[in-house]
Amino acid sequence: MSDGRNQKPPEEDFAAMLAESERAQGRGARGPRFTVGDRVKGKVVSIGQEVTILELAGGGEGTLDTLELQDGKGQLTVTTGATVEARVVRLGDRPGFVYLARGAGGGAESRDLAAAAQSGVPVEGVVTAVNKGGVEVDLKGVRAFCPISQLELRQVADASVYVGQRLTFRITRYEEDRRGPNVVLSRRALLEEENQVRAAETRGKLSVGAVLSGVVVAIKDFGAFVDVGGIEGLLPASEIGFQRGARPSDFLTVGQPVTVQVLKIEKRDDPRRPEQVSFSLKALERDPWLDATERLPAGTIVRGTVTRVEPFGAFVEVAPGVEGLLHISEMTSGNRQLRHAREAVKPGESIEVAVLAIDSEKRRISLGLAAREAGVDVEGRAAASRASGGGQGLGTLGDLLKGKLPSR
Repeated sequence: MSDGRNQKPPEEDFAAMLAESERAQGRGARGPRFTVGDRVKGKVVSIGQEVTILELAGGGEGTLDTLELQDGKGQLTVTTGATVEARVVRLGDRPGFVYLARGAGGGAESRDLAAAAQSGVPVEGVVTAVNKGGVEVDLKGVRAFCPISQLELRQVADASVYVGQRLTFRITRYEEDRRGPNVVLSRRALLEEENQVRAAETRGKLSVGAVLSGVVVAIKDFGAFVDVGGIEGLLPASEIGFQRGARPSDFLTVGQPVTVQVLKIEKRDDPRRPEQVSFSLKALERDPWLDATERLPAGTIVRGTVTRVEPFGAFVEVAPGVEGLLHISEMTSGNRQLRHAREAVKPGESIEVAVLAIDSEKRRISLGLAAREAGVDVEGRAAASRASGGGQGLGTLGDLLKGKLPSR
């Protein structure tokens, strides 16, 4: 049994074996051609502490980590002269010399992936799991990783929805080691390229006033982002509809198809996004004000909802997207004086009001509280309001109806 005093360092051991193998093959001999991913067989020429040298069938030689020839207890599973199957993970500096590994993967799949990484050809894979920072993808038996930032054009909130889906990726990094291929993917790169092609077509139709079909891709408090064919634009909350104070999420969902009109186009210095576009949904709808003025002439009593309260009065929605002002002076009766409209009504409250006056030019509707006493002449009340200036500074309800109520 050796005491280890005559053992050479691993570097010298490897160098000696390599030199011996070179002499056996002949210096400068031109070996066979190999490709990364090739599955090869070779005879074990020598086994070192760190590296084992194989004489490959058909010519050539390769090195394999000795660790891959050991079992769980560190015992060698082969001896010199045994035949070992492995795969090419890296080409050497001279013809016919390669680095080998026995880890999972390889073969035709590794060759295909290595070629795809070099050429940029897209590959298909199935998302199998979510881990820290991204998702795992199965590429025909080869495990790959896609960072979460490379899954979509926009930030992904929940990557678990992709598990089980078959998607197309581009390989952004491909490396081989003794454990197998190390593959990093990007789906975003492909999506960006597709968008560039679509955007070039869309720009031919992009102009202020143009009506385009699109899809909602994101929703924020201030509005929604709509993709109209490779070009994203902002649909401001104020342009979603005529309703005041409505939240975009109340009307839109991600993935919803919409038809929008281009409101504004601003040039930018960013070559990837050379324009900033604003859209409108509201511009394509019929103005509810026009319908309201036809259906709610002065003198009409209607039930509405208080949308907001100010010191001078309350705004009441009398039709979808149409508000009128109930002035604080219209909320008082008798000698009671209000300091703020909230002392009489609150937002969300449903109340019955009478249309006193409509100013079509200024798009204003003046309201009064609907009369609760029998015999009140609403038409006369509206006429008095119009004659006095449309509902502001008109005095109390009692004052304005003074001449309309029967004397007692």
